[in-house]
Amino acid sequence: MIRKLILLALVLTGVSCKSPDARRPIQRSSSTFIEESVARNKKLIEAEEALIANIIRNDSTNTYLASESGFWYYYNVQDTTRTVFPEVGDDITFTYNIKDLAGKTIVSESENGLQRYKVDQSNQELISGIRDGLKLMKVGETVTFFFPSHKAFGYYGLEDKLGTNVPIQSTVTLKTINSNENN
Repeated sequence: MIRKLILLALVLTGVSCKSPDARRPIQRSSSTFIEESVARNKKLIEAEEALIANIIRNDSTNTYLASESGFWYYYNVQDTTRTVFPEVGDDITFTYNIKDLAGKTIVSESENGLQRYKVDQSNQELISGIRDGLKLMKVGETVTFFFPSHKAFGYYGLEDKLGTNVPIQSTVTLKTINSNENN
């Protein structure tokens, strides 16, 4: 009997020291959500590009150019004599406004004021479309850009002024370029 109690105590001690088994998840995640999100975003981009294409088609007074970055623009004022474009590290000044595609002002040039920006080296909160567009400009030029929402304010919108996923237009005037000597 004592042997049985000792044997039982050893078995219970051995079983009680065993580490717990890892629990397996009840549901396994799949890529369905990501695939649906990609499909939704593709449809959104196509719809926004169609809106912009319609504006371009109906505007016979301006000559539109397509950028490699995925937006369209035309020159309000173009300087064909200058050859200097902003480069990485240059300090530039510019003014800009934000409008919806119908031309309603969301943020005026006077509200934004004169902007200072160090090309591709500043943490300034500029939308990617304007950062890319400034690199296409020369001093004294004024350009109107048409940005799909992913090049503008995207999913977040603009503080009670602009909803989510809204394409915009922006007229930008490049005032100065101060070249960085390291360029």
